[in-house]
This record gives sequence, C-alpha cells and structure tokens, in this order.
Amino acid sequence: MRTFASLMASIVVSLGLAAPAAPAAAAGAIGAATNSTFALHANTLTITVPASSNLGNGTHGNSLSAILGTITVEDGRNGSMTWTATVTSTNFTTGGGSAGETITKGNVSYWSGPTTFSSGGGSRFPGQLTPADKVPLSSPVTAFRGTKAPLATVTSWQPTLVVSVPIAAVLGRYTGVITHTVT
Repeated sequence: MRTFASLMASIVVSLGLAAPAAPAAAAGAIGAATNSTFALHANTLTITVPASSNLGNGTHGNSLSAILGTITVEDGRNGSMTWTATVTSTNFTTGGGSAGETITKGNVSYWSGPTTFSSGGGSRFPGQLTPADKVPLSSPVTAFRGTKAPLATVTSWQPTLVVSVPIAAVLGRYTGVITHTVT
C-alpha cells in the first residue's frame, strides 16, 4: 500500500547560455553556447508501507507481537519542512465479524521503534521509541515525525504491532488494515 500526502509535479527548465559578444579587438575569437537542463520536483512527500504482513499465530488470552515491516517517508519538498506520519487500525475480524469474531482496534498496540535508516539532514522523532511506550490504536497515533533541512530526506522504521487476543475470540484467521499517512 502506498499513501501519498501530496502531489508530485515535475518541471523541466531549459536554460541557454550564450557567450558574450567578442570584443572588437579580439577578432577571430570563437564563442559557443551551452544548453543546460535540470529537473525541479515540487511537493514530493510520500510514505511507503508493506503491501501485507502476517503477524503469526496467537492464543486466547495472550498477546502476539510482530514487526509490521519497513515504513519509509521520503521528503523532497523545497526548503526546511516538517512532517508527521500517523497510524490507524481497523478492527481485526474473521468469519462474519460478529462480536466473537472481532478483535477491536483497542486490542491492537503499536510502537514505532527507532529510525532504521535515514539520509539527508534534519531530525527524526519516533512516536514510541521502546516497547514500554506502545500505544493502542483505538484512535489515530503519531508514528514518527521529522524536520528536514533544505535537502531531501529519507526516514525508515520498522514498527511492532502487539495484538491482545481476547479469551472470547473464536478460532479463525483474523484480518485488519493498518494505515500509515504522512502530512
């Protein structure tokens, strides 16, 4: 799944540079023009997440914990900017999604962990640095945030999901959606 928080525009500018006119005293001098191009990308803020993740197997009344996969924010916007990545969850369901077939999103906790890769200047701040900082996904949670210097930055992390399996949950394969967005 790939979520874009802003649109990307590409502008190509060609700039012709002509040599100045030769002075009269330098008769016979030869001049040449150089055509130069560059690409200017504006408003490029993207987040990339794994397409799917198997959290493994759990048992009634216990928790299961698994790394979701690598999340990457790329910020190529012009100038010094800030960004915030937010994470949400749906309920996890099996079968028809009845009460016994639902593990509510309040039973799903998240901790971002530290930065696993970064490039470019600026600062990065995990939403939850350690397992002790994990938070339930019953409402939107800040996963990571950053500030960037004028140059492009890349920030990656590998969050952990912890699912508390209720004793009343029926046996089955539960499916839910974890959504990361960046603004």
